[in-house]
Amino acid sequence: MNRTTLSLIAGTAALAAVTGFASLSAPGASGTDTARAAAELPVERTSLLCPAPSTSDLAETSYTSFTPVTKGTGSDGKAAFQAATGQSADGTGGTGKTDGKNGDKKGGKGGKKKTGAPTLTPKEPGTPVTTDASGSDTPGLIGTAEGKFAPGWTVQETTEVAAGNGRGLQGVNCTAPDTEFWFPGASTATGRTDYVHLTNPDDSAAVVDIELYGKDGDLKSTVGEGITVPPHASEPILLSTLTDEKQTDLTVHVNVRSGRLGAAVQALDDKAGGDWLAAAGDPAGSLVLPGIPKDATSVRLIAFTPGDADADLKVRLASPSGSITPAGNETLHVKAGMTTAADLGDVTRGEAGSLILTPTGQSVPVVAALKVVRGKGAKQETAFIPATAPVGTRATSADNSGKGTTLSITAPTRTAQVKVTASAGSDGGTAVSKTYTIKAGTTQDVDAPVPSGLKGTYALTVEPVSGGPVYAARTLAATEGGVLGFTVQTLPDDRGTVAVPETDQDLSVLQK
Repeated sequence: MNRTTLSLIAGTAALAAVTGFASLSAPGASGTDTARAAAELPVERTSLLCPAPSTSDLAETSYTSFTPVTKGTGSDGKAAFQAATGQSADGTGGTGKTDGKNGDKKGGKGGKKKTGAPTLTPKEPGTPVTTDASGSDTPGLIGTAEGKFAPGWTVQETTEVAAGNGRGLQGVNCTAPDTEFWFPGASTATGRTDYVHLTNPDDSAAVVDIELYGKDGDLKSTVGEGITVPPHASEPILLSTLTDEKQTDLTVHVNVRSGRLGAAVQALDDKAGGDWLAAAGDPAGSLVLPGIPKDATSVRLIAFTPGDADADLKVRLASPSGSITPAGNETLHVKAGMTTAADLGDVTRGEAGSLILTPTGQSVPVVAALKVVRGKGAKQETAFIPATAPVGTRATSADNSGKGTTLSITAPTRTAQVKVTASAGSDGGTAVSKTYTIKAGTTQDVDAPVPSGLKGTYALTVEPVSGGPVYAARTLAATEGGVLGFTVQTLPDDRGTVAVPETDQDLSVLQK
């Protein structure tokens, strides 16, 4: 076979690939392309990563998995977890065969008795499923949902620690893998023990750099460079091993050189409890930090700008009655590359509140989080609220109870209508929905619906109906030994749908 024949075959194959996988719209008569609106279709696959919950023998951890009902999904699907112990699901240590389609491992579930991994198998969308784990040997988890279980899949990890370092209630949403994370609000101060947990869901090792920024800038260290996280493994990195400096306020930057990871910071305090610090939203000129508890006794704002320019921010509190400026904290100056903090005290003064940061002049990208304390003296407990993205199309919160749940919603710019649905209970109950109006510039702790005949826990979904963007957060509370434990999770879009452009076949590309 000569070279001309080979070239012709190769060209024909390439054109066949074009017609088979790319359907393009022909230009209109005017010579301009007519773009069609992208269709919002349910996602078909979702990955979630849960960090190891605790090193305390007193830890009691619950996991709640929930997928909201989404129009357009098929009847098939599955969702399952494997332990992040450095082995693939088939127990081959990350070297097993793949299915040739999407790189997933074949094989059965890991042994529960060997790893201590909880079993969490969803039944149907619209109904949560729960499981529990005890003690210090519960591993991180790597989860995958496909088909009808993928759109909006949400898993909450909630841990109660009765005593010791970090005692109280700790909660975190299991997160999707990514390549970059910002954590303003970490610390290496005396009395704090902070770990950054890194979970690798893939078949190859991930390489990551961990950078720390304090009040004077970058804490130079080579220890955090080139950290390797093995395949299908979860690694806790103690921040104090990366620097000798004692810093009250740190910003942690996790930058993945190769691969992808899930990341979360576990911040434990000797005296004031502790919680998970979730990654802040992407750096932006304006930020919203929703859901400050109305009885907060101390609120501390931590901010960082990764660019070369300083940021000047106007600080406002969206309260139930409108937007106000905290006395003595009207603005915040954030120096480039340096972590800046401001004590806002009991800024909410007995009312629900959300913090809104906007530029006073030039817009400079910033990341930020709040450290929130409830209680006083020996009964203090801590939680964190990172700046977050808006609810978007829909946001989902799992692991709610009838008495310990507070749902906070804010509309920073325009009045909005929001539909909130309480799912069926994990052990029984019927879903209920309510619609709320949130006035511009306000925050409301809404009287969230509870499933009728509730048994077990339930999920909340938040869906904007009309008006401006809304931001939301959910607070869980539980009293243990006279101490009011609490944890706050923000509610960005649950990534249940993806935009798919509408296309037509255009064979004219074969003539070009």
